[in-house]
Amino acid sequence: MTQIEQSEVPPGAAALPTGDSRVIERMRELRSRWPSGDGVAVFNAAYLEVVERAGPGLGRGGVDDREGAALLGVRCAERYLAAVETATAAGRPPECWRPLLPYRRHPGVRPLQFALSGLQAHVGHDLVLAVVDTCRTLGCDPPDLEGEFERVGDLLVLLEERIHDELMPGPDLLEIADPLTHLVSSWSLERAREAAWSAARVLWRLRGFPSLAEEFRQRTDAGAGLVGRLLLTPCR
Repeated sequence: MTQIEQSEVPPGAAALPTGDSRVIERMRELRSRWPSGDGVAVFNAAYLEVVERAGPGLGRGGVDDREGAALLGVRCAERYLAAVETATAAGRPPECWRPLLPYRRHPGVRPLQFALSGLQAHVGHDLVLAVVDTCRTLGCDPPDLEGEFERVGDLLVLLEERIHDELMPGPDLLEIADPLTHLVSSWSLERAREAAWSAARVLWRLRGFPSLAEEFRQRTDAGAGLVGRLLLTPCR
């Protein structure tokens, strides 16, 4: 096993289910554990609602496509859950999740920011590694998963829409010069997904060069964390 495989596959990853029932159970457990105003709880609640609504179909396509997309979705969700559980156990989660965890109760950060920062970490880091995990499990290359990647992307679009619908302040509270308006308009899920797909393809090509692959992974993690930190700039 290469260095990147050893350092990045969460404990128990080889035994992950191909459905999402276990993921949903773990996310529900977290929801019951955290107060509703907690920053990570805000992201978890939005994510959980979308996953519950999506169900095992997880988008369009035939049975094989849906199964591949479900596996990719589970791998991605497991990355988020592993980060949270590592932090809960006083461990060191991936860098992309570190801005959100200490800021989760900051009174100057709005719920919308918490949710978008979580989404940024999830797309900019977790999704990248989930593609590599899934390719390794299925014995395929990233281009073979492009359809599945798009179907998981549909789920993330639903998550972004849920975040905006539920957490975006009304127009009477926002003006074009409002810092929150500026932050929200500066981040794009579409661009984040494009970057994640490119990063996953590069990381897969580097799997035969462990030290270079690990360096690239760390840079990807740090870059995702930097954007997430900016999204948490206090706005009040």
